[in-house]
Amino acid sequence: MAIILKDEEILELVQEKKTLPYKLQNIFQMKDKKGHKEQEITLKRNNGSLFKIILRQNKINVLDFSIILGYMASKSNILFRLKRYNGKSHEHTNKIEKNNFYDFHIHTATERYQDAGFDEDGYAEVSNIYSDIHSAAEYFIKECNVSLPEDPQMRLF
Repeated sequence: MAIILKDEEILELVQEKKTLPYKLQNIFQMKDKKGHKEQEITLKRNNGSLFKIILRQNKINVLDFSIILGYMASKSNILFRLKRYNGKSHEHTNKIEKNNFYDFHIHTATERYQDAGFDEDGYAEVSNIYSDIHSAAEYFIKECNVSLPEDPQMRLF
């Protein structure tokens, strides 16, 4: 069963405070996977739903990366991508607007794209705010209200 969220709900979830766990010493503790490195951080919410923060980076092309803020409703295993920060590694086309570009870009889930039958985060805008996965992570942390635990051992990178 698919998750359908209104724009207001999407914005509320993105803006909700998310605190990284104490055991995490570095958000870039990525594990090797086929062709890329990946880190997945799960944050439990009081109502049983989850946030997932996923970082992926290609092992060869450093500009091929994604940082994803996902949401999973309680008792669901479907990941709803609220935001996705992509590197400059592929062309993206906004299917409704029919515009395309090859640049760093940020995907945002929208009610309009869900209603049209496209991926919830099918809409994206070019971004000149970041130029690599580290600066994208810094912007992601600010925009998605992610906070570090008050632990002197914790560092962003």
